[in-house]
Amino acid sequence: MRLPRRLFGLALAATAAASLALPASAQSATQELSSESVIETIKQDGVIRIGLSLFVPWSMRDKNGELIGFELDVGRKLAEDMGVEVEFVPTAWDGIIPALVSGNFDVIISGMSVTAQRNLTVNFSDPYAYSGLAILANKSMTEGMSLEDFNSPDVTFAARRGATPASVIAKNFPDATLLLFDEDGASTQEVLNGNAHASMAAQPTPNREAGRNPETLIVPFDNLYDPRGEAFAVRKGDADAMNFFNNWIAQNWRSGWLQERHDYWFVGEEWADQVAQ
Repeated sequence: MRLPRRLFGLALAATAAASLALPASAQSATQELSSESVIETIKQDGVIRIGLSLFVPWSMRDKNGELIGFELDVGRKLAEDMGVEVEFVPTAWDGIIPALVSGNFDVIISGMSVTAQRNLTVNFSDPYAYSGLAILANKSMTEGMSLEDFNSPDVTFAARRGATPASVIAKNFPDATLLLFDEDGASTQEVLNGNAHASMAAQPTPNREAGRNPETLIVPFDNLYDPRGEAFAVRKGDADAMNFFNNWIAQNWRSGWLQERHDYWFVGEEWADQVAQ
């Protein structure tokens, strides 16, 4: 049935009005969400508050009590690029996610690995760092050995019982002998004493131990096992913050700045004399 011309005109006008109202409504909703972003709070306050826990070399205190470390470099550059001040909020690890959710700070930058369990409570940015396990070996006992040579019944690994390195060693070197101990320190000591060919630990611990015992210990390979990405953690529902942090991280990966700072703190120990041993 054909509509009368007048009714047809009214229908067209209503349709046009609705089509105009939808973008306006969407724009209003977008503006409202944007105004609620922590990015706007940071800009208004002129300071970004960063939650972190202290552990070497991510974040630590130097001999004067000042905070230094990889996280501090990241946080200070992030604040500089945002044109704001930075406030670091040292927080116990087991309470750091609840503190973020409660609004005690704006973002967690503390070497936090992305896990499904954590992701149920907070959202994660793209990784800004990667860490993994490395082999720490007795230099004289493993001289001339290839990586494949470590997978032999004649080779003994030492690891802490129930820890990730123990399962990674068993998976990657199934033919090797595995000694299990109750403490990480005991595993390293077995390698130092010549009772085990090698152990495995998260970097930078192997590099640090080899640096302190250069006559006895060595990190023979660049291989990293069970690599994990560390990311910024933010409160859920903040798309603007996630967009900004992801773009900042991507830019600083491309420029090489994140890699350079990571290598400074995790590969070498030029900073070691700044902290109490």
